[in-house]
Amino acid sequence: MTEQLLRSSFGTAAAAYAEHRPDYARAAVRWALEPAPGLRVLDLGAGTGKLSATLVALGADVVSVEPDPAMLTELRRALPSVRALAGSAEAIPLPDASVDAVLAGNALHWFDMAAAGPEMARVLTPGGVLAGLWNIMDDRIDWVAALEGVSGSAAIGPRDTLRSWRTATRDMLVPRTGSSAPFGSTEQVEFPHGQRRSADSLVATLATRAGMLVMPQAERAATLGRIRAFLASRPETALGEFTLPMLTGVLRTRRR
Repeated sequence: MTEQLLRSSFGTAAAAYAEHRPDYARAAVRWALEPAPGLRVLDLGAGTGKLSATLVALGADVVSVEPDPAMLTELRRALPSVRALAGSAEAIPLPDASVDAVLAGNALHWFDMAAAGPEMARVLTPGGVLAGLWNIMDDRIDWVAALEGVSGSAAIGPRDTLRSWRTATRDMLVPRTGSSAPFGSTEQVEFPHGQRRSADSLVATLATRAGMLVMPQAERAATLGRIRAFLASRPETALGEFTLPMLTGVLRTRRR
């Protein structure tokens, strides 16, 4: 299964992504922006605008860039006042030194950093912030850890849980061979978060993961069936709504 196939899968479920994916903990977004010299922010790989909406609520001047037409349509529908452009991390449609921060919500791992690193450095002002944010499930909670085992890596992958996200993301902003992106050292911090879910809506959320979207239909149905049966068997999730224990993890660096 190629990275390109996974990366391009989200447009097939853009409406479901917009409905079911969580927003980001505001404390995490504030921390990501904390050292930025201003509030001109690029949301890169913006998807349907989950992170853009939080940035707007915090008073940032946001421009959103997204390569998938279906995802971009959902973003423009949800946030008509935000400047939303077609483009990619490897070819950002903005001038040099035009933003104070580049943030990527659940997207940085899809970038080709050999090309995207220099591009992100190009559009940032000196001292500007580059940060990746991920919503991760808190698998210190017993039922969440058990759900991970039932779901499999296609639904809950190595960047999706607290125990694994630091290892899976810590080197993403280290310049690759041939890259001249002038970034400094990185920091990783997690912030408490949560999402109100029912069993049905949590199943729908997990169904929007890239690995699930590219599964053969029969295998996908079987996996979602196992997840549904597990949630029905647990007292924490069987009756009505519950709060899915989450955190927003942030990986941050600065342009020199």
